[in-house]
Amino acid sequence: MKTADFDYDLPDELIARHPLPDRGASRLLHVDGPAGRHEDRRFAELPELVRPGDLLVFNDTRVIKARLFGEKATGGRIEALIERVLSEHEALAFIRASHAPKPGMRLRFAGGIDAEVIERRDDLYRLAFDPARSVLQWLDAHGEVPLPPYIDRAADIEDASRYQTVYARTPGSVAAPTAGLHFDEAMLERLRARGADIAFVTLHVGAGTFQPVRAEAVAEHRMHSELYEIPEATAAAVARAQAQGGRVCAVGTTSLRALEAASASGRLEAGLGETDIFITPGYRFRVADRLLTNFHLPRSTLLMLVCAFGGMELLLAAYRHAVASRYRFFSYGDAMLIERSA
Repeated sequence: MKTADFDYDLPDELIARHPLPDRGASRLLHVDGPAGRHEDRRFAELPELVRPGDLLVFNDTRVIKARLFGEKATGGRIEALIERVLSEHEALAFIRASHAPKPGMRLRFAGGIDAEVIERRDDLYRLAFDPARSVLQWLDAHGEVPLPPYIDRAADIEDASRYQTVYARTPGSVAAPTAGLHFDEAMLERLRARGADIAFVTLHVGAGTFQPVRAEAVAEHRMHSELYEIPEATAAAVARAQAQGGRVCAVGTTSLRALEAASASGRLEAGLGETDIFITPGYRFRVADRLLTNFHLPRSTLLMLVCAFGGMELLLAAYRHAVASRYRFFSYGDAMLIERSA
């Protein structure tokens, strides 16, 4: 497969650069893989598409203020995007600067945060931060919400709450699991009232989620690794739903990737793990029957994943329909519910 096979034309004005006033006011494109059709709905109608005994699995990761601005000791301006917090005082980061920083170099970020470059790991840098506070405390006090590049604006006070799910619990992500941004507490209660069960996984989304696929051949692309956790209660909830004929719905590609990574043995296993799983058409899914997701960038690994889930021809046709029907795209955009094709 070629990366160009996953391209589509998207007018710039369809990129949602701000959230809607109401989390649940978005549209919902229902894509039925087995039936080979799609239907325009509203996200508020989601409970009508859920049956008693179904299970929805959410990613409860919490977005950290992972973007820092500052300068090198030599005076050059720098921008850092924390990719992963390694320990209380160390983190991996992408760094944008006129000249690549060298090991041993001191960096000064906004708020008087000092950090030393320890080493370079491919396109990432390991940084040791001033031990007066933990990395997470420094970021919370002086970092900025790491909005994706396509939003093309500085983060504002609204983003601090809206680029975060209402059920976010575990800090560690540098990008929101955006399918979850549509949910408020009222919607969660409506789903429970329908007889659906709700469970959580944690996958800390890394900055690699923003990296484009540069390889011409899909098989040559390499994913950045991400940390995940499957609680015992979630593994039990999945087993119970499957045994009783309920459908498992992964809310977001991050939940789906965690479930698939943790079921490599053939059954979903609870515990901590790390995954660089790259799902493309031809992959055989083990856990999820349905996927609730947003619309993804052309030529991206996430578009490849949803094409694998719902069928490539049908999904690309659904994307063309979404463009023609003026759906809102990407993180703050509309949603899609996909029934697994096989």
